[in-house]
Amino acid sequence: MSTEVVMNKEYTCSFTGHRKIGCAAYSSLGRQLFTKITQLIQKGYTCFCSGGALGFDLLAAQTVIRLKEDFPSIRLCMILPCRNQDKFWTEAQKAEYQAVLRNADEVIYTSEAYYRGCMLKRNRVMVDASSYVLAFLENETGGTKYTVDYAVKHGITLEFLSSKPA
Repeated sequence: MSTEVVMNKEYTCSFTGHRKIGCAAYSSLGRQLFTKITQLIQKGYTCFCSGGALGFDLLAAQTVIRLKEDFPSIRLCMILPCRNQDKFWTEAQKAEYQAVLRNADEVIYTSEAYYRGCMLKRNRVMVDASSYVLAFLENETGGTKYTVDYAVKHGITLEFLSSKPA
């Protein structure tokens, strides 16, 4: 299975952020995502990549789907760590995830099955395909921190969103 993502890196943005988001932060992040993604579209960005995890990833993907109504030329690419990422999710979470996948323009699996490290591999593939990363980072450990550090190491432009009301 190839994990090379073929898209125009110069006009591709990926998302990375925490799975757990408080209710107040969720609304604020949704507004920030809508504004920032709109600004990127106006700068010529056409492809947006989400890793499909609960929390920030799905919120970002849903925001892109909403913006496709006004900007039909943009694309949502779901870059997923494995086919059964949602195995332990609730039925409601699985339904939300499947709705996003149905509305995505492309779905890429970086691995067939889960293994320790497949999430980090997915994150590297997303960053490698992008010139810009929108990040929601409030903890200095975990997969989001790893992804931010990887993006910095590779010279990718990063912008941080905050859980604080905008």
